[in-house]
Amino acid sequence: MSDYVRNLWYLAAWDHEVPEGGMLSRRLLDETWLIASLSDGTYAMMADRCPHRFVPLSMGRLEGDVIHCAYHGLGFDRTGACVHNPFPAPAPAHVRARTVPVVHRHCGLWFWPGDPERADPALIPDFAFVERESMQRSRLVIQGHYELVTDNLMDLTHAEFLHVTSFGVNGSIFSGRHSVTTDESGAIWNNWDMESVMPPMWAAPMLREGDRVDQWLHMRWHAPASMALTVGLSRAGTGRAEMVVPQMVNPHIITPETRTSSHYFYDHEATPEAEALARQVFVEEDEPMIEAAQAALGQEDFWEARPAILETDAGAIRARRRLMQLRRAEAKAAA
Repeated sequence: MSDYVRNLWYLAAWDHEVPEGGMLSRRLLDETWLIASLSDGTYAMMADRCPHRFVPLSMGRLEGDVIHCAYHGLGFDRTGACVHNPFPAPAPAHVRARTVPVVHRHCGLWFWPGDPERADPALIPDFAFVERESMQRSRLVIQGHYELVTDNLMDLTHAEFLHVTSFGVNGSIFSGRHSVTTDESGAIWNNWDMESVMPPMWAAPMLREGDRVDQWLHMRWHAPASMALTVGLSRAGTGRAEMVVPQMVNPHIITPETRTSSHYFYDHEATPEAEALARQVFVEEDEPMIEAAQAALGQEDFWEARPAILETDAGAIRARRRLMQLRRAEAKAAA
């Protein structure tokens, strides 16, 4: 059974990563793909491998919306059809580069690696909030299976231990109310709600000594690993009306690079301080733990390793089970 569910939308890149009128090569789902920015503002996505002698098409050039291979000059259009032959003969109709549907939405380029007839853009999760001004969109690669990264994000109790100086919630999660729900879109929500608790250290300067707060951490998950985190902090007893800081919503979107490495797409305020804080949380704190877990597992299957399951793992386990169901359904349909 494939490690990947094919009939889903995955984020390939933020739009700014592909130069206008240019190309980007990226490893996704264990294959190397080429994304091209076309003259009409749309994009094409195809295997970064010429079907003639298999060299990367990204070594060539994009000219007039046709990608020309650097090796023998064959040219491919947005559909993958060979439309240019530099030699005195018609373009060979039997030569075609493999393509996948790609859609530009929410500042990102989303691709569908499964049946193209089922690629409905309406199924792309709602990340409209990403289009905010004054935000910087970033990406890093973590050497861990994408579900290990999801586990980390879907169980935010680790913030009390790993993010004490950055994202910590000052012990409030230990007395918080935990719930896991599913909404009409199919999203799984892993929510923590803490009422009348001590404020996190980073918020203390904005409050009077002894003030209590209501705090909430809500993580939304769509398969395969597209998550959005909502963080709220209000003065206690105000029904969340008196916010200490504006409610924050940020994307945490994971796309497999390989079976043991993942692209992590996120955003933050476009300031050096916010960029440094994001790198502290993701690179210095989360990444070493995820990579250590991956190294410990090696090639062993997560379930075969017989992980201990805690009550606080409910959201992550529900996401893993949803993916298992989707994999089985695709395997059954293909049989």
